[in-house]
Amino acid sequence: MGRMQQLKGKRGEEELAAILQQAGYSVQRGPSQNYGTVPDISGLRNIHIECKRQERLDLLGAIQQAQRDSERFRDGLPAVFHRRNRSPWLVTMPLECWMQLYQAAERNQLK
Repeated sequence: MGRMQQLKGKRGEEELAAILQQAGYSVQRGPSQNYGTVPDISGLRNIHIECKRQERLDLLGAIQQAQRDSERFRDGLPAVFHRRNRSPWLVTMPLECWMQLYQAAERNQLK
């Protein structure tokens, strides 16, 4: 990965962490160039965040990475938070994980 790509990834992680913090979540960004030793962003309860800030995202590869890392770190359901230039943030996760979240929300009658 080139230097510019690393900087874009870092800025993406900082941007996403700031958005989640402004929403009231106590999240922290992992240190720069941690090479997979810590999650990209931690502290979102029961969710493993794989953050991607790319124009051409290999979404299946990113989901597979999130699944591997969620098992490794044991920090929650795997989810890829991603966005392209001039586009909103999106969240992608396996259907069975989304169903777990939705069922939990229904049990708590969250709106």
